[in-house]
Amino acid sequence: GHRLLREVEESVHRRVVGQNETIQGLLIALLTGGHVLLEGLPGLAKTLLVRSLADALHTSFRRIQFTPDLLPGDVIGIPVYHQGTGEFRVYKGPIFANLVLADEVNRAPPKVQSALLEAMEEEQVTIDGTTYPLPSPFLVLATQNPIEQQGTYPLAEAQLDRFMMKLRIEYPRRDEEREILEDSTRTIVSQVEELKRLVNEFGQFARQAPGEKRSHDLNALVAETLPLFSQSRPEI
Repeated sequence: GHRLLREVEESVHRRVVGQNETIQGLLIALLTGGHVLLEGLPGLAKTLLVRSLADALHTSFRRIQFTPDLLPGDVIGIPVYHQGTGEFRVYKGPIFANLVLADEVNRAPPKVQSALLEAMEEEQVTIDGTTYPLPSPFLVLATQNPIEQQGTYPLAEAQLDRFMMKLRIEYPRRDEEREILEDSTRTIVSQVEELKRLVNEFGQFARQAPGEKRSHDLNALVAETLPLFSQSRPEI
């Protein structure tokens, strides 16, 4: 068991630099069946941390961005009427995952917070009168910004009791920031070098005489270049 936890922790550290105490706290919560409230400023890799933990454990992961216009059905799911069959079908919400990241939970109105906290307590949800169990293991990690309070709905003390622990994510140390910068720079440099190589190959191909150009060489260059275009586009 101890070796397995060590392997999971090492797997998370391949993507996340530092945050040793936070990672250990998440593993403790997962083993004991508790939920965690993460408090930290934006940009400190909270989403990356939870996603990396889910990948290391080979479990499902969903992220819910809490906003003032969010509805309880957006979290737990809703019944939808289908005209073709004349029946209602239940579409399960993002709460049906092993690891759920409730991002900025204090930005949603109390009704939505209550729906989430009820699912955390009972590990089941009721949709249109039918009860559906949540997957096991089930861990909710809710985040909140400790500074930005405008337009938020602070969690009441009774709601805070649903969380087993509260973990504060701090800024990385100077040596950790250096490691993050070196890793990101190394990745960018390797991508630039690969792009330069492909551009040079395209240039050499364009300078060839028409009789020397071969279609399969061009197809190979295009197939090798397309992934770089995909990597340059933001994820939607």
